[in-house]
Amino acid sequence: MQVDFYQLAGIPAEQVIVSLAEKVLAADGRLLVVAQDELFLARLDRMLWDQEPTSFLPHGVAGGAEDARQPILLSTSTDAPNLARNMLIADGLWRDSALSYDRSFFLFDDATLLAARDAWKSLADREGLELHHWRQDAGKWVNKD
Repeated sequence: MQVDFYQLAGIPAEQVIVSLAEKVLAADGRLLVVAQDELFLARLDRMLWDQEPTSFLPHGVAGGAEDARQPILLSTSTDAPNLARNMLIADGLWRDSALSYDRSFFLFDDATLLAARDAWKSLADREGLELHHWRQDAGKWVNKD
């Protein structure tokens, strides 16, 4: 099981979510994007719809009749009716249920840095986990573990 910590040093979360979602879909995966803030999820939903037609990311907001069919599902819950094996935590609030996925992405910023450090420390000694810490350096994501 792999957990990737992404430190958002001034980068909008939406931009990182789009990039990671594209990679998951390119590998024929499904993604669950989780955040507590329903307004954030609504903004993300609109942004994903407003992508250029050539870069459209098929997705839906949880609670609809088609949840199971969505390659990308935006939700306040960590349950994945779309059978995603990848979870992206978009709000910097670690959820242990992320460990039940094959791969989890954890986005955090300066406001949630201390909580991210605590999450890293709590996971560091767990067997079977592969942890990575990513941070942007000159526009590229660099592994900082």
